[in-house]
Amino acid sequence: MNGPPEGSCEDAQLIARSVERPELFAELYQRHAADIHRYAARRLGDGAADDITADTFLAAFRTRNRYDPARPSARPWLYGIAANLIGKHRRTEVRALKALARTGRDPVGESWSDHVDARMAAQATSGPLAAALAALSIGDRHVLLLVAWADLSYQEVSDALAIPVGTVRSRLNRARRKVRDALGGADPTLVHEIAPEVTAHG
Repeated sequence: MNGPPEGSCEDAQLIARSVERPELFAELYQRHAADIHRYAARRLGDGAADDITADTFLAAFRTRNRYDPARPSARPWLYGIAANLIGKHRRTEVRALKALARTGRDPVGESWSDHVDARMAAQATSGPLAAALAALSIGDRHVLLLVAWADLSYQEVSDALAIPVGTVRSRLNRARRKVRDALGGADPTLVHEIAPEVTAHG
């Protein structure tokens, strides 16, 4: 989802109205929950994705009165909350990635195979990509995967993670360099600069 349905209000307006009418927040869930769940599943596997998604929207609901109305789309905000929650599971994520790199079989890898482009899945299940992702710092991994799998712009990643755009760029460049090195020069996570058939999002 890249925005509200035609004829409906923007996310910011919906969130503002939900402060007085909490039931309206359900519409925000309908707009964005599937994307947040898909992203969480790619990071942690389907088993954890349900909890991450539920906790993301619970946190968003509880803090909705502090939402910046100058930001029409809530996507970066929601992905930022999800990334923070995923970060608390970083050891689980790294363990899963390392297991995938060693064995080619892991629930996270199976989740990728279900949801992402076949070329990306082949790279992941062959091991090197999983190993490269596991070796990244949590901050670099957040930036790389928010661009590659959530399809956020640099500015949206900046908003999501509350870091300067320059930091987004430096983290992304570092992460891409490490992944390219690990894959012998190939980087299937470069969704904005490479051919569509090799994109990392499905």
